[in-house]
Amino acid sequence: MLHTRLCDLFGIDYPVLNAPMGGGDAPAQLAAAVSEAGGLGLIGGTTMGGAEWLVAQIRLARDLTDRPFGVGFISHLPNAAELMAVALREGVRIVAHSFADPSPFVEAAHDVGAIVLCQVRTVDDARRAASAGVDVVTAQGTEAGGHTGLVSTFPLLPAVVDAVAPVPVVAAGGIADGRGIAAALMLGAEGVWLGTRFLATHECGTSDAYKERVVSATGDDTVLTDLFDIAVGMPWPEGVSGRAIRNRFVERWESREDELRTWAIEHRDQYRSLGGDTEVAERAIWAGEAASFVTGIESAADVVRDLVADAADVLTARPATVLRNP
Repeated sequence: MLHTRLCDLFGIDYPVLNAPMGGGDAPAQLAAAVSEAGGLGLIGGTTMGGAEWLVAQIRLARDLTDRPFGVGFISHLPNAAELMAVALREGVRIVAHSFADPSPFVEAAHDVGAIVLCQVRTVDDARRAASAGVDVVTAQGTEAGGHTGLVSTFPLLPAVVDAVAPVPVVAAGGIADGRGIAAALMLGAEGVWLGTRFLATHECGTSDAYKERVVSATGDDTVLTDLFDIAVGMPWPEGVSGRAIRNRFVERWESREDELRTWAIEHRDQYRSLGGDTEVAERAIWAGEAASFVTGIESAADVVRDLVADAADVLTARPATVLRNP
């Protein structure tokens, strides 16, 4: 069906990866399910649980699958090197970094035979990652959910492919069906990295309310904003904002960022603790423009199988007749 050199590099059947979403959204159950279905599952290694949580997740994933899986990190945070070291000590041999220069992480990973991915949002960052010696570059477009850059996926992707060749490139952002996968492969990607499509799966670590909101949303409902990060006090590199589903919090604070900063000084702890019925209305529901293609909550294995089958159908279909004016 679908096979690229990425499959050979990772020892997987299909070049489909779940995004290693932080905060517990991509736990062992999700990574193992994706890997069992033939893709590459990635645990989101950056959570409030720290090293202890990560060790437990890696061991659980290993109990759930004997297929390859990896761990991804939000790498501009100060504990990224520590968490990667934990993963490597636990025998993980695929690690993914994002939001930082990967140079400090590559040597330690390569020393134990680990494969290093680095997610980037610009061509310049892609060149730096390749120069640092990463094994795979992920080109993430602004359509992606969660934290992302400003350039759209399909203009960014071929430019990154050209800039870092022969390093394999994975496409991320706005891809949630077989047509998107086929388009990414035609533009030179060796695989795809999907977050939003895996949010509405049984194995994802988000709440039921979160999943249902993603299912009910469309791409038009998303907004690229710094409001949620200001509220929780989470710093991100320059040029990175978060794409989330527009909600009551956005409507209340949009165009009032300075006032929100003042409000957050007093209310940050209270805001961080919000859950239950207030989550969807007040907290960030990180999701990308591909929410338009998420129509129900399924198992992650079914998602992988459907994506692969649909992409194969698109790639093998007879080209449509092109109509021209006489």
